[in-house]
Amino acid sequence: MENKNHHIVSALVENKAGVLARIAGLFARRGFNIYSLAVAPTDDAKLSRVTIVVDVEASLLNQVVSQLNKLINVVEIRELSPSDAVERELLLATVQCSPEKRSEIIQIVTALGGEIVDVDISCLTIEMSSTPERLDTLEELLNSYGILRIQRTGRVALPRLGYLAESKIESELKLA
Repeated sequence: MENKNHHIVSALVENKAGVLARIAGLFARRGFNIYSLAVAPTDDAKLSRVTIVVDVEASLLNQVVSQLNKLINVVEIRELSPSDAVERELLLATVQCSPEKRSEIIQIVTALGGEIVDVDISCLTIEMSSTPERLDTLEELLNSYGILRIQRTGRVALPRLGYLAESKIESELKLA
């Protein structure tokens, strides 16, 4: 369920010990709730991309982004608006299912673009990678069958390709 105060911050950072702790610490010291946090190396082994979804007013977020920019290990940081970003999240869920309900659950999962990744006599484990809103929909539909375990990764996001092209043009114009 999307909150109007959720903002996506994407940071390219040096892949070094302690960088994530310093970034999270900046948010924690100000009492900001980190809604989700995802970190992974990029195609360059020296860099990692950190995607943070934070629940905070936009004006306060600008202060934190400015302070993050001052951290020595932060290479690039930007806020991504949902219209300028491609967002995905992974959901894994184990759901109770009687033999009578199994095909019903499989139909729902398949219709939404998910997969069945493990099967037991009384349970199914489901995997789906999609937008947070679509995963919310799947989760709501599965609740009536009985979710035994669920794990969501939190969002990862990249700027849309058109947005990158516009940013590059703006950068080139500033350099000229």
